[in-house]
Amino acid sequence: MALLYPRKIDLAQTPTPLQYLERASQKWGCGHRLWVKRDDLTGCTLSGNKVRKLEFITAHAIDNGYDTLLTCGGVQSNHCRATALAGAQLGLGVHLLLRGDAPGELDGNFLLDHLAGATVNCYDSAYFVREIDALFRQWQDHYGAQGHKAMVVPTGGSDGIGAWGYIAACEELLSDFSTAGIEQAHIVTATGSGGTQTGLTLGVALHQLPATVWGVNVCDNAQYFLDKVASDTADWQRLYPDAPAVAVEPRVLDGYVGQGYAIASQEVYELIGDLSRLEGLVLDPVYTGKAFAGMLAEIASGRFEGCRDIVFVHTGGIFGVFPQKSGFSRTVAAG
Repeated sequence: MALLYPRKIDLAQTPTPLQYLERASQKWGCGHRLWVKRDDLTGCTLSGNKVRKLEFITAHAIDNGYDTLLTCGGVQSNHCRATALAGAQLGLGVHLLLRGDAPGELDGNFLLDHLAGATVNCYDSAYFVREIDALFRQWQDHYGAQGHKAMVVPTGGSDGIGAWGYIAACEELLSDFSTAGIEQAHIVTATGSGGTQTGLTLGVALHQLPATVWGVNVCDNAQYFLDKVASDTADWQRLYPDAPAVAVEPRVLDGYVGQGYAIASQEVYELIGDLSRLEGLVLDPVYTGKAFAGMLAEIASGRFEGCRDIVFVHTGGIFGVFPQKSGFSRTVAAG
């Protein structure tokens, strides 16, 4: 169906490739063809899924007179890093509210936040969770008193505006499917703030893409993400009442969080090493490593029987590998 998109700013290198994983399919596919949508290639420092959302978020900010982006996330947040760099590219101020103690050394995304010139405040995790709304108000008031206008961007850029990023990505997937001869597929993505899953779920419905979207949660539980996708969808419908009305049915593959957010098991580290050697494809231990492991477990259990093609959305996260380098010591030695 024809869609009238809001304005966006071209920040991402798109369309990204759809890559067939021949050797991974032979090893783990159980008769399925495994594909990866290479959204880790949306840019260099602006790599990953967050930049697709930021194309619409930054346009909205500029069009509504904001000169500062105020957002939050973990200390090694991919979203915060992408926001810092997008802001630098567009001449917008960026202020990051980070959950957790500041690392002892500048590394990974935290290093890039500082290189991009973002203002950074780190808060104790319990305080952050309890007070984040008040912190947003406090810093908005601070910028307002200085004659600036700060726009709050939620965790992961996951809201009704950011959803457009993966609604648009589904148009790419329509072309990808046609080129690859994919008639029906399951689409699997890591889900941490819910925005990518929301956009994909909406996009599949809006573009009538022959696919079913599954989010592998890397934190919280299945019900949280069912509610979050529903909430983000309602926000999208509220903000864009002229958009076509569609029914969405979010789906979550639960049980792969492990010990918690950003804590990977040795099996995940080993899988990242195996896939790197097998296909030259590098995942990260926070998001894509857990999601790919969950997808393989669901394939082995027979979840996707009756459908030949499975598309994994690689949402990036390469800079998150380096702060967790100690986790790879055993798999590198074994490899």
